[in-house]
Amino acid sequence: MPASRTALETAARLGFGARGLVYGLVGGLALLAAFGAGGQTGGSRSALATLIDQPFGRIMLGAVALGLAFFALWQAVAALTDADRRGTSFKGLALRAAQGGSAVIYAGLALSALGLALGWSTGGGSEDAAARDWTAWLMQKPFGRWLVGAVGLGLAGTGVAWIVKGWRGDVLERLALPADARRWALPLGRLGFAARGVVFVIIGGFVVIAAMRSSSRQVRGLGGALEALQAQPYGWALLAATALGLLAFGGFALVQAFYRRIDAPDAEGAVARGMGALRS
Repeated sequence: MPASRTALETAARLGFGARGLVYGLVGGLALLAAFGAGGQTGGSRSALATLIDQPFGRIMLGAVALGLAFFALWQAVAALTDADRRGTSFKGLALRAAQGGSAVIYAGLALSALGLALGWSTGGGSEDAAARDWTAWLMQKPFGRWLVGAVGLGLAGTGVAWIVKGWRGDVLERLALPADARRWALPLGRLGFAARGVVFVIIGGFVVIAAMRSSSRQVRGLGGALEALQAQPYGWALLAATALGLLAFGGFALVQAFYRRIDAPDAEGAVARGMGALRS
């Protein structure tokens, strides 16, 4: 196996692990907030900011930033080279486009974590603000409200798809698990995908409302979605259930880090396949 291929697979596994740590941190803090035991209902960036005051916090943030950058790299490579064998059908191209969007999002989160580690930023409340900024920018374009509405529907639709996958889908389809691990990995994945889907439905709903009202102030990110859950009747229970699901998704991402099938192309093959994808 070429060394470049081995390095890319290792980077991908570290990336899945870093994503799992971030979701676990978000879920854990939200669970504490649900029971009034401290914590917070912030998004990924504000959750990472809580590491600063911990022993070796900046070192941990630097390591997480590197892992998130690896995950962004893997998502970009997978999107361009079709490393996950999604194909060129409409569904396959849509999934690869989602991987490309994920690469951009996690690259931004990696830069945010690096900025926190180096003391360039505080990270508080930045996700909602960033979401509002891009919404305001998009609304200024021709047919901007329609484009924002389409994005919101896409996010909500993705959330519904994840809920369905958590309910009855094959969440273990890309894992090479030992037989005894399937018993606990399956419910972990189902709960995790369902909770992530609920959050995306809420985020997409806020984006659709923003398009309908032509107001970017309506848009919320992950932290805003958790706050919206907490504000409902019996909000503590809704928040606690969702937080447990996000914790489960974080744990499932760690399972992926160890057991996911990763068909990483070598560097030369990745460049060639990527150029072919761009030309087509």
